[in-house]
Amino acid sequence: MPYQWSETSQLDKVQTLTLWPHQSLPPKGLAAFVLATFTMITLPLFGLLGTTLLWGLLPFLMIAVLGIWYALSRSQKDRSILEVLTISPDETRLVRHNPRTNVQDWICTTYWVRPTLHRSDGPVPNYVTMLGNGREVEIGAFLSEEERLALYAKLCEMLSSHTR
Repeated sequence: MPYQWSETSQLDKVQTLTLWPHQSLPPKGLAAFVLATFTMITLPLFGLLGTTLLWGLLPFLMIAVLGIWYALSRSQKDRSILEVLTISPDETRLVRHNPRTNVQDWICTTYWVRPTLHRSDGPVPNYVTMLGNGREVEIGAFLSEEERLALYAKLCEMLSSHTR
């Protein structure tokens, strides 16, 4: 699962949850895919060596390879989201690091935090939000449906253990 719970302090009972989107294509895989695409595109060109047709096709094939590289790198950058939820007996804090915008921060007293599972009326099925301090914030919207259900259950468990 692309999230991890960790206990940062035994004495203070501070729990930290780190969430990130699933990365199906790591940077090395991206390089290998672009290289394989380049190789596959240039193989038919060997039959055209020494002809003017080669120079007519080559720019378009290189633009196709650059387009694939750009699209995959942009997709990889868009998935560089990181959410960090810190739950202590006194306060709960959610920090979201976005790829191209500012960091978003939400702080609330742990006692008043209420996780909510929106089964069908959210932007995605099993949409998880937390309500508190006059705001409702989403958490883990990039996770799969099953992961959001597991996250909701664990979130309820952790928050209830801190408010007793």
